[in-house]
This record gives sequence, structure tokens and C-alpha cells, in this order.
Amino acid sequence: MSGLILSDVSYEEKEEFDVVLKKYGLDLISMIAPTSHQRIQTIAKDAGGFIYCVSSLGVTGVRSTITTDISGMVNLVREVTDVPVAVGFGISTPEQAKKMAGQSDGAIVGSAIVKIVEKYGKDAPKYVEEYVKEMVQAIKE
Repeated sequence: MSGLILSDVSYEEKEEFDVVLKKYGLDLISMIAPTSHQRIQTIAKDAGGFIYCVSSLGVTGVRSTITTDISGMVNLVREVTDVPVAVGFGISTPEQAKKMAGQSDGAIVGSAIVKIVEKYGKDAPKYVEEYVKEMVQAIKE
């Protein structure tokens, strides 16, 4: 493990966690939401590991479309840091992963994998592997 995502911890509250994580050589992964606007660069300046760029508003889960200006958010981050930026929240198809990775340094997929595990239970690993391979293939094309 090299980092930790604490999704409900705001930038202003991160210090108490960041101190403990740094003690153990871990990065607190910063999250930037579409509503962050002026805070994007402030958050990015202090980021370590990678920056989790939230693709859309609302709760996590599969989405059919992502309408946020991801490139704009990523460009603001890149003006102040070279920490990698990965986009997540609602990415579930190879096409979405390819599009998001094309605008950033990577795509984060969570809920779609959880759904596979929920559906297949103890047999899930082979289905997760197939799914991840499909996503990776799309990004490499």
C-alpha cells in the first residue's frame, strides 16, 4: 500500500490524517471535485501520490455519460504540480475509461468492479480479471 483515499475528508480537515500517513510513508490521495473551482490549484499544490479528479457530482456509481470539463480541471492541476491525475466516479465502460485516461494520467474504476463481485461472489476474480483486461485494452488502443 502506498496511499489512502479518505473520500469524506475535506482539504481543510486533512492535516490530522496526513501527519499519521506520512509517519508510515503513505500518501493521502487528494480529491478534486467539479465544484472545487478556485480550490483546485490549492489542493493540487499539496497533493502526493496522485490526484483523484472526480468526474461528476453526486454519489459514486455507474454513469452513462460524464459531462464535466475534465480537461479543464486537469489543466488547472498541471499548472501547479506534476503529480499524476486520475479520473474516477462513474467510469464503467471501456469507452469511458479510454476517454478519461486520454484527458488525464489514468482512469479509476470502483463501483463497476464492486457490482461484479456482488454478482459473482467467490467466483468473481476471473470476471474482474476479464473486465480489467478489457478496460486496459481500451486505454492502450
